[in-house]
Amino acid sequence: MQVRIIAVGKIKEKFLSEGIAEYEKRLGPYLNVSFCEITEEKKRGAIKEGQVSAQKEREGERILAAIPDQAYVVVLDVRGKELSSESFAARIRDLQLAGTSQVIFVIGGDAGLSDKVLARAAFRLSLSPMTFTHQMVRLIFMEQLYRACRINNGEPYHK
Repeated sequence: MQVRIIAVGKIKEKFLSEGIAEYEKRLGPYLNVSFCEITEEKKRGAIKEGQVSAQKEREGERILAAIPDQAYVVVLDVRGKELSSESFAARIRDLQLAGTSQVIFVIGGDAGLSDKVLARAAFRLSLSPMTFTHQMVRLIFMEQLYRACRINNGEPYHK
């Protein structure tokens, strides 16, 4: 199964880049993982509500353009469903058993995701009700994806 992570913005902190690269390497034996970074909208001065909506829409159009028509799409959304690591692993396993060839995980920018991107999703996943930077979410998500693969292969993982 191919997994593509579409994320808004670039990783700026070296420690996050190193952590993401480590989990990408660890995932190699389990999944074909690739990244697509979507250009983040530039902000000038104080942001008003209408500008946030316009920012989400512009970023959303770029996200949607990067999603293949037949892909199964999961958006990471604080209002999504919270799953245990075991339940997330079961979802990954079920997608593999169903013959799903490509799964896209979408991580929005600091403004969140547009309604059109949310509507394209087959599933909305929440990592936590807490707020994380969108760069930090990439690292946390990669760790959970790796953990899911270990669980599905009956390999040890830290509880």
